[in-house]
Amino acid sequence: MPDEEDQGELAALRARVAALEADAARQTPHRPRHRLRAFFSALLIVIGCVLAPLGIVAAWTADIVGDTDRYVATVAPLASDPDVQAAVANRVTGALMEHLDLPKLLEGVAPDDRPLLEKGLGKLGDGLEGAVRSFVHDKAEDVVASDAFETIWTGANRTIHTSLVRALTGSNEGAVQIKNDSVTLDLAPVIEQVKTRLVDSGLSVAGKIPEIHTDFTVLRADDIGRVKTGFRLLELAGLWLPVLAVVLAAIGVLLSAHRRRTLIASALGFAAAALILGIALTVFRTVYLNALPDTVSQPAAGAIYDALVRLLRITIRMVVLLGVVLALAAWLSGPGRYATVVRQVWHSGIAATRTTADRAGLRTGPVGAFVGRYRTWITWILVAAAVLAYVLWPHPTGWVVVGLALALLFALAVTDFLAEDPETAGSPGDPGDPGDPGPAPTTGADHRTPP
Repeated sequence: MPDEEDQGELAALRARVAALEADAARQTPHRPRHRLRAFFSALLIVIGCVLAPLGIVAAWTADIVGDTDRYVATVAPLASDPDVQAAVANRVTGALMEHLDLPKLLEGVAPDDRPLLEKGLGKLGDGLEGAVRSFVHDKAEDVVASDAFETIWTGANRTIHTSLVRALTGSNEGAVQIKNDSVTLDLAPVIEQVKTRLVDSGLSVAGKIPEIHTDFTVLRADDIGRVKTGFRLLELAGLWLPVLAVVLAAIGVLLSAHRRRTLIASALGFAAAALILGIALTVFRTVYLNALPDTVSQPAAGAIYDALVRLLRITIRMVVLLGVVLALAAWLSGPGRYATVVRQVWHSGIAATRTTADRAGLRTGPVGAFVGRYRTWITWILVAAAVLAYVLWPHPTGWVVVGLALALLFALAVTDFLAEDPETAGSPGDPGDPGDPGPAPTTGADHRTPP
C-alpha cells in the first residue's frame, strides 16, 4: 500500500538522519581537541624560539667562564691589534710624563754651562716637553709592538679570567677589578718595560721614576649591578637553557598535526631568533662605544668588544645555518610539487651515472643487493651519524654545519647509487648480469625512493 511505503521511506530517512547526527556528534569533540593541540604546539615553539637567543648567550657565557685557555685564545690576538697598541702606548706615555721631572735632565750638564742651558731651554717653552713626550711615546710603541708586550698581555688576561669572574660574582679581588663601572687592567709591567728602554737610550732620569700603576679599561658597563645579576642567571642556566629551548620546540612539533610544516616553521623561527640576536649585538656595539667617556679609546674598545663577542657571533651564524639546513631538509623530503621535482632531478642524475657505470662494466655485485635490501636502515644510520658528529663536535661553526650537510648528501648519493632491487639483482635482464648488453635508461631509478 502507498501509505505503508511512505512510512517505510520516512522511517529509513529518519534512521539515516539519526546515523548522520551520531557521526557528527562523534566527530565534533575532536575539533576542540585538535585546536587545543595546535595551541599548545604553537605556544611551545614560540617559547623555544624566545629562549633560543638566551640559550646562545648562556652557552657563550658558560664557555668563556669555564675555559681559561679558550678565553685567552680569544683575547690574545688583541696584543697585535693596532688600535689596542696605540691606546696602550698613549696611556703609558701619559703616565710616565706625569712623573718625569724635566729639570733633572740638566743634571748631567757641567755646572758652568747649566745657567746658559736653562735659559735656552726655558725659551723653548712646551717644545722641550713635546720633544720628550715624543721620545717616550716612541719607546712605548716599541714595547707594545714587541714580543714582551704579547707575553705581558697574555699573562695578564690569564689572570683576568679568574679575577673577572670574581668581580662579576661580587668578590673584587685580583689584578682586574670592577670599579667605577669599568673592568680595568693594571699597566705597571708595561711601564716598567718602557722605563728600562728609556734608560738604555740615555734618558737616565727615567730610572728615578717610582713604580706607576695606571689602569687600562677592558670593559665598561653603566650599571654593573645588573650585569652581575644577569651574569649569575646566565651562569646558572649554562647549557641547560639551549637544551630546554630545543626540547620545547621538539615537543611542539610532535604535538602538531602537520609535523613537517611545523618543523620547517620551527627551524626558520630559531634561525630568525638567532639572526635578531646578531643584529642586536651590532646595534649594542654602537650604543656601547658612544656611551664611553672621552678618556677611553673608542677604536681600542671596539676591538676588545669584537674579540669578546667573536665566539658569540660564530655561534649565531652556526644556529642560523643549522635552522636553514633543517628547514630545507624537511621541505625537500615533503610531498610538495617543487620538492618532488628536485628529488626527481636528484634520482635522474644518479640513475644516469649508474647507467654509465653499468655500460662501462662496473658492477656492484652482492654489495648492491645488500644496500638495496637495507637501504632504509643505512639512510637512518647516516643521518644519525651526522647528528652525532654535530653534537660531539667541541665548538661547531657554520662551516661545520655546511660540511656535515654536504657529507651527508654525498653519503646518501653513494647509497642511492649502490642500491639495487634484491629481487632483480640476479635476473638475466638485471644490469648486474654479465650477459646483459646494458640496462634501459629508466630502470636505474625505478626501484629507488627519495633520500
